[in-house]
Amino acid sequence: MMTARTGIIILSYKTRITLQLTGAIRASLIHPGGCVMAENSFPASSSDRGRPNLHPRSGRASRVLFLLLLLAGLVFTGINLFNDVEETGAVVTSYTPFLLLGVALLIALGFEFVNGFHDTANAVATVIYTHSLSPGVAVVWSGLCNFLGVLLSSGVVAFGIISLLPVELILQAGSGHGFAMVYALLCSAIVWNLGTWYFGLPSSSSHTLIGSIIGVGVANALLHGRSGTSGVDWDQAVKVGYALLLSPVIGFICAAVLLLAMKALVRNRQLYQAPEGNQPPPAWIRGLLILTCTGVSFAHGSNDGQKGMGLIMLILVGTMPIAYALNRSLPPEQIPRVAALTQVTEQQLLTLQPPPAAMPAAREVLTEYVRTSQNRPQVLPALGMMLGDIGEQIRQYGSVENIPAQAVTNTRNDMYLASETIKHLQSANVALPEETARNLTAVKHELDAATRFIPMWVKVVVAIALGLGTMVGWRRIVVTVGERIGKTHLTYAQGASAELVAMATIGAADAFGLPVSTTHVLSSGVAGTMAANRSGLQLATLRNLALAWVLTLPVSVLLSGLLYALFIHLA
Repeated sequence: MMTARTGIIILSYKTRITLQLTGAIRASLIHPGGCVMAENSFPASSSDRGRPNLHPRSGRASRVLFLLLLLAGLVFTGINLFNDVEETGAVVTSYTPFLLLGVALLIALGFEFVNGFHDTANAVATVIYTHSLSPGVAVVWSGLCNFLGVLLSSGVVAFGIISLLPVELILQAGSGHGFAMVYALLCSAIVWNLGTWYFGLPSSSSHTLIGSIIGVGVANALLHGRSGTSGVDWDQAVKVGYALLLSPVIGFICAAVLLLAMKALVRNRQLYQAPEGNQPPPAWIRGLLILTCTGVSFAHGSNDGQKGMGLIMLILVGTMPIAYALNRSLPPEQIPRVAALTQVTEQQLLTLQPPPAAMPAAREVLTEYVRTSQNRPQVLPALGMMLGDIGEQIRQYGSVENIPAQAVTNTRNDMYLASETIKHLQSANVALPEETARNLTAVKHELDAATRFIPMWVKVVVAIALGLGTMVGWRRIVVTVGERIGKTHLTYAQGASAELVAMATIGAADAFGLPVSTTHVLSSGVAGTMAANRSGLQLATLRNLALAWVLTLPVSVLLSGLLYALFIHLA
């Protein structure tokens, strides 16, 4: 009798273990990476008390709304494209450019969509894990703030990204090499972003895109028999690199200092406690956390959204130059002033440095200067001659709208090249008479107004892509930020500190026209608050984050370079 009872007990015990193992295996199959998350997340007791429900049921209405918004964005894009081309009066003889444009736009918007659920998840992690907002409401609210951030962005970051590309490819954006460039850098960025998202690693979309651009530049130089280092504007790359490198350090240190300052100045125990159960925090704390989430989401839209806008404008200029190469909304009364300014500046430059007897074409000289930054005696006279040609074209046609289709691309390239030359001269602090330097600054401003513009419909479709992306696939990154950086549950003060620092850092970078990573700034901010609070850091997660940060640049450089070479071979 004793033996039978003992056998029954052992059998029951084994059955219970088997069922538990089966459940764990099933969970890991349903949620790839689930075992890793459970292993590295904070202790079970804390998790049970404060872990939010990250799998709310989405109703049929929300899915229908998502599809309607997606369809509306595509229809809106098509209508505006055809309207813009029709307003130019150009006769459409082939729909091949529209087909190429459609494919390129889908890839560019796909990058922004992936960017939405990859990067913006960082902004909502703190409000979700402090129960300030439910996951569904937080994600929708963040998507709306991203939408507004894109619409109200300045466009400075967009063209800062473009200036990293090889100048000869920018001037030939409509050629096979131009399309190969766009396809290669976008495809490589999307592949790496999706890979790191799948494994729940908050890598940076900005970091990835910069690496992809560098890869295309290096590959283009090597394919033309030049040194790989000559294919990139390294001055701009170093400036962007400093922003990407320093922003996580700023996030870590400033978030830690802010938390310690709050502890010293704000003596409210509730602020430094982890959530109890699923109850929302007190109203004032909840308002502060929602405000910081709003700010980070808006700042992310205004900074990251511009990267896609810059690439889309490059695509539009290459495929539909008649409609998008020059800003057709410039007022006609501005034209005579620009023509007179270019003529005066031309005379000043030619007087300062007369052209040598045998000088190459002005465009050739300036292209070489922008590519290498090597100032030679021919640069100033070449710039003067090009400004004279631009002024003559403007004076001849009277307005941007009157420039014929066959001349639009050349005029735009001349304007872009002259503007970039002036920028390089100013960066190199080339000594010039005060009046000449002032006129060059004024000329650059006018040229940029004609060539560096973003139609409102481009902002709208990028905003829709980024906003819709925010509402999809956010869980993996949210779990990493909310559970796997520190060893304890995120407190209200930690969430607010990390978000406030991220919002200020991204906003400052946007004002200076520099791309930074929302992912790096916010993740490092959370880590900083955990260190300042002596909550402990999960070294395995930090090691994975650091590994993703280190690998992002070389992998994206290699991937985009190989894709560019492949696309050139196929073209």
